[in-house]
Amino acid sequence: MTDNRQSLADLASLTNQPAPAAPAAQSLPTSEGDIAAPVSNEPVREPMPLREQILDKQGRAYATGRRKDAVARVWVKPGTGKITINGRDQEVYFARPTLRLVINQVFGITEREGQYDVVCTVKGGGLSGQAGAVKHGISQALTRFEPVLRASVKAAGFLTRDSRVVERKKYGKAKARRSFQFSKR
Repeated sequence: MTDNRQSLADLASLTNQPAPAAPAAQSLPTSEGDIAAPVSNEPVREPMPLREQILDKQGRAYATGRRKDAVARVWVKPGTGKITINGRDQEVYFARPTLRLVINQVFGITEREGQYDVVCTVKGGGLSGQAGAVKHGISQALTRFEPVLRASVKAAGFLTRDSRVVERKKYGKAKARRSFQFSKR
């Protein structure tokens, strides 16, 4: 370290300018409360502007959710937390508790359990795909109703459409990838 200071002093005497302070002295805080902030050349980014609240004439937010072959049309409005799917309550339509957990994940992440009523119609696919489509639709509609929640819902990955679909069957194969039984002789 002393070699660096000596070489800086030598350079300063050659250029007839005062020697700069040692680099290690700059990074040390001056007192216990003062901590030197690192200087960066990157421009300061402003936070993304909030999107507008999008509501229909009845004060509901509408969105479409998709998963596998299922398509869900979802309306969200302030209420008591009742979720209705194709005219039936969620406990009746999705009898398996795991499917109900999938639907209610969005409200758990945003800490809005029991604050919104959801009405949706679902077509196509099986129960698992329909539950995923409803979850996707609820998350889209909730961010249209409350744009502040968009960051947390997006961070959880609920706004992204799950593009995985069943791979098609190929000719010469038993299924998509499974071959017919092979006989050597």
